[in-house]
Amino acid sequence: MTNRNIGLIVLACAVLIGIGVFITHDNKASDSQNAVISAPANPALSVSVIQPESDNIPISLTANGAIAPWQEAIIGAEVGDLRLNAINVQVGDKVKKGQVLATFIDESVLIDIAQSKATLLEAEANQSEAQINAERAANVSASGALSAQQINQYQTLAKTAQAKVALAKAQLDAQLLRLKHTQVLASDDGIISSSTATLGAVANRGQELFKLIRQNRLEWRGEVTATDIKLLKAGIKVTVVAPNVGSINGTVRHIAPILNLQNRNGLVYVDIPNAENSGLRAGMFAQGEFNLGHSTALTVPQDALSLREGFSYVFVLSDQTDDRARVKQVKVELGRRFGNKLEILTGIKANDRLVANGAAFLTDGDSIRVVTQ
Repeated sequence: MTNRNIGLIVLACAVLIGIGVFITHDNKASDSQNAVISAPANPALSVSVIQPESDNIPISLTANGAIAPWQEAIIGAEVGDLRLNAINVQVGDKVKKGQVLATFIDESVLIDIAQSKATLLEAEANQSEAQINAERAANVSASGALSAQQINQYQTLAKTAQAKVALAKAQLDAQLLRLKHTQVLASDDGIISSSTATLGAVANRGQELFKLIRQNRLEWRGEVTATDIKLLKAGIKVTVVAPNVGSINGTVRHIAPILNLQNRNGLVYVDIPNAENSGLRAGMFAQGEFNLGHSTALTVPQDALSLREGFSYVFVLSDQTDDRARVKQVKVELGRRFGNKLEILTGIKANDRLVANGAAFLTDGDSIRVVTQ
């Protein structure tokens, strides 16, 4: 056999071996692919399943506002040109109606009273004399000793003297009233909220000296939009929550008849009972929740929700076989919160079966294993 023949035989053997290797590799690859296709998919997560519940949820409206005095009385000086010689209360003091808050020096008033008394005595003496003369003139009128004009003069003098007595009494009463007003009295029970009274100062008549929160009674004034204010009425219960104080129950007393022209909000006045024992202070910021009743709604636990890109989703089971199923991601619209549950407005039905928890780890179309609780 020649060298040429030997080379051809070796080349043919090599070709046959290569073809066999290729066929074997192709068969193994095909078998591997078939194995992958036929192999069942492993569940992504083992989850428990729930259904939406129908709950009776409170209907509420939330608003912000401030704590304010129910009524604040201004107590001022009722006499002028007198000097304050005593101030008996400070801001924050509780007072009773009629309590003396401050006093003015009354020496000049006492002198004026003495003068008025003397003037009254003089007027009464003159009246007595004029009355006697008028009576005498009337008695002799029939005898013709006095003319009708003279008689009328005596009667006029008597009436004039009587008027002067009345004037003197009025002047005396005015001075006695001034004396009374040298004591600045509380106009009602309450608490002193501000004071501008200064010891030794000469006050003008009508000048403000104190402000008084009447009966120490506070209220919450909530700002409500024009759309929501029509839902409210007097008598509705309100829960008022103030920082570092807690929640206090109140009742709507009055709703403002007009809206603020700047923001179109209206004020709602809420009575707060026993405010003095609650820790509230006028000027505090507070949030109020109006109780408007109840309504039935579809709810799911918060754990069943997944927040993605600013939207809320739940995962609904589909294609369940035994304990295996696939999930479908469904966008939902949320409503009110009820404990750890949230109202679902749109997106699911009452008979849907949902993933109870672990929704954050799932994606649309995932296979899951259903765990029976």
